[in-house]
Amino acid sequence: MIDLLSRNPSLDPEALTAELAPTPRYQGVRFATYHPNAAYPSQEEARVATQAFLKGAQVRPGGFRLFRRAKPEGRGLYLDGGFGVGKTHLLASAWHDAPGRAALMSFQDLMYIIGALGMTRAVDAFRGHDLLLIDEFELDDPGNTHMANTFLGQLMPGGTSVIATSNTEPGALGQGRFNASDFQRQIQAIASRFETHRIDGPDYRQRGVRPEDVLTPGEFTEWEARQQGATLARLNHRELSRHLLQVHPSRFSRLLQGVSAVAVTDLTPMPDQNVALRFVHFIDKLYDLGLHAAFTGTNLSHLFSDTYRHGAYAKKYSRCLSRLSELLKEARQDR
Repeated sequence: MIDLLSRNPSLDPEALTAELAPTPRYQGVRFATYHPNAAYPSQEEARVATQAFLKGAQVRPGGFRLFRRAKPEGRGLYLDGGFGVGKTHLLASAWHDAPGRAALMSFQDLMYIIGALGMTRAVDAFRGHDLLLIDEFELDDPGNTHMANTFLGQLMPGGTSVIATSNTEPGALGQGRFNASDFQRQIQAIASRFETHRIDGPDYRQRGVRPEDVLTPGEFTEWEARQQGATLARLNHRELSRHLLQVHPSRFSRLLQGVSAVAVTDLTPMPDQNVALRFVHFIDKLYDLGLHAAFTGTNLSHLFSDTYRHGAYAKKYSRCLSRLSELLKEARQDR
């Protein structure tokens, strides 16, 4: 059994940009495997728009030209929709079909990269890319707003195009999170770089079923018996929370390296928002890596307080609950 509590991985800042590609959960997806809900035509329209955007994306010319014309400014496509409508599926499909050099990352990962490298080095690190794919674009605070606006403002004029997904229309970014009116100019500058496509529809992770609950003791025992002991990590929720406070979120993927399954027992409500947000990011990484997972303890509806789920980071918590529900459903089907 793997002891996650003994791990505190280090990571060179440059390594943060080394493998920005679809995670294992999305390695096999393609535009052809995207199944839009016929009741919501905007889903098929978003697929068509994304494919059309790729065909029009500029690719850096090869070879040496003495008088090379300046490359056109990069273009932006913004896929706005709720949870579980296939935005990440489309983003990963775009990475696979991209005509040039592409990188895929979450918005939070981009913020960690900028924080680790500094703005100038971060822009330089992506200047050679034809396409950036940024998942779950969200402006949670004024610092993120300023960094995002500066980063895009320095990178896109050089010819790098961007496809972003979010649960918030670009002109409404920051609303409910901080005093967005004070940063309206920066928010509008970000929004002006993108053509927006709305994707409607219910959360496919919970389509037609009630959200999953944590495993019963009997279900957990059966699940654990089906896992490979050598690559299973088991720990209780309090131990995990204390450990995550010691590990930078940019290293969570490295923390889970070599792990095939994670069992978190005795889930308890998280009154400290710093603890809660790190848990949310941990679940994001666990989910994206396609790991088996099981949870016992408190009901998911009591995991985050109402003040969190309806506050500045409400959409982070809603996404986390949606993904926890899917992971628990997979745990029950993993036979």
